[in-house]
Amino acid sequence: MKQSDNFVYLGGVISTDSSCDKDVARRIGIASGVVRNLDDIWKSKKITADTKVKLYQSLVQSALLYNSET
Repeated sequence: MKQSDNFVYLGGVISTDSSCDKDVARRIGIASGVVRNLDDIWKSKKITADTKVKLYQSLVQSALLYNSET
């Protein structure tokens, strides 16, 4: 078997050096992708600011903070 220095397990990056840098960078990248995918919603004048905040909290923050307690 080939040994790997990093791998994704249950959504988190596990590395041999016990550093969380790659895991944090991965989560930031995923959250950034969610923000980019919602670009039309952020620019829409038909959607209220309150709804946009709720979308941010439920979609972006959950993607960013998923598995962060580990």
